[in-house]
Amino acid sequence: MKAVKGNKVYTINEMQRKFYEESGFDILDDDGAIIAYGRGKIVSYGEYMALKEKEDALKKECTALKEEKAALEKEYAVLKEQLEAGAAKETKKQEDKGEKASKAGE
Repeated sequence: MKAVKGNKVYTINEMQRKFYEESGFDILDDDGAIIAYGRGKIVSYGEYMALKEKEDALKKECTALKEEKAALEKEYAVLKEQLEAGAAKETKKQEDKGEKASKAGE
């Protein structure tokens, strides 16, 4: 297990983990995956605002895409009904032709 903060890397054991975590070190397992983030992490205001603006833009885009999806689903339902109605008419025409042919053959 390792404790990492900036360019400092310490090999620690489970008993030392809490101390290093509270001191602001990130704790990594032997494979390098982060187990816990150190306490006291801060994000600069500029970075925060950039992320906030990006989040707002993504929320607007998501809303627009949901509206577009709803409109397309409605259009799909209408087209599906029209297709099914057209297929039913075609089937009825074929049945009528079959009946006429069978009557003519009698």
